[in-house]
Amino acid sequence: MTKRKMTKIELFEELAQIDETGCSRWVSVDEFVGKYQGLQLLNGAGWSRDDGSFGKKYLIERNRSITPGNKVDEIRTVGFNNGKYSQHIRPDIKREICSKRCVILGTSNPECDHKNGRKNEDRVMKNQEQKISDFQPLSKAANDAKRQFCKSCKKTGKRFDAKQLGYPISFYKGGKTHNGEENGCEGCFCYDPLEFRRHLEERKT
Repeated sequence: MTKRKMTKIELFEELAQIDETGCSRWVSVDEFVGKYQGLQLLNGAGWSRDDGSFGKKYLIERNRSITPGNKVDEIRTVGFNNGKYSQHIRPDIKREICSKRCVILGTSNPECDHKNGRKNEDRVMKNQEQKISDFQPLSKAANDAKRQFCKSCKKTGKRFDAKQLGYPISFYKGGKTHNGEENGCEGCFCYDPLEFRRHLEERKT
């Protein structure tokens, strides 16, 4: 019996090791070789387009080259697409955020991060209604760490405790659980490190 040929989506799922929550590691386009050669992005986003089968199944993030052409360098999935929300960030907002420095490490060339790691706010996930204050610049390392904290929060319902980083308070607003609320991320260090530190300064006065 002839073995069925894997689809491009199935090949990426295998290569990226997408987990049960629909999240994967960052996958470099340099890995699209050998068995995975068919995943090469020869024309735009190709098989990984947001409006294609892949985008209808997963929420997708991409890192793009800063060289002419703005080609995609890395792809990862950050959850299943339930048809209600879009992962897309308005280009003008993304340019502004990425021109700043990481709010945690102070490094340049950051990623544009959704402050709400659970991405469950109707307004923010609708492209035309996004505000620059809904996002923040995070280095790849900081964003990857935040992603793991948010993944644990979504799974357990327990928010990240900033005391793990040596801060004297756990949150500046809310408690240990987010209770599934749209604004349940507010008050968490990961949601807005600058605002978190501002509240620490206010406590000293």
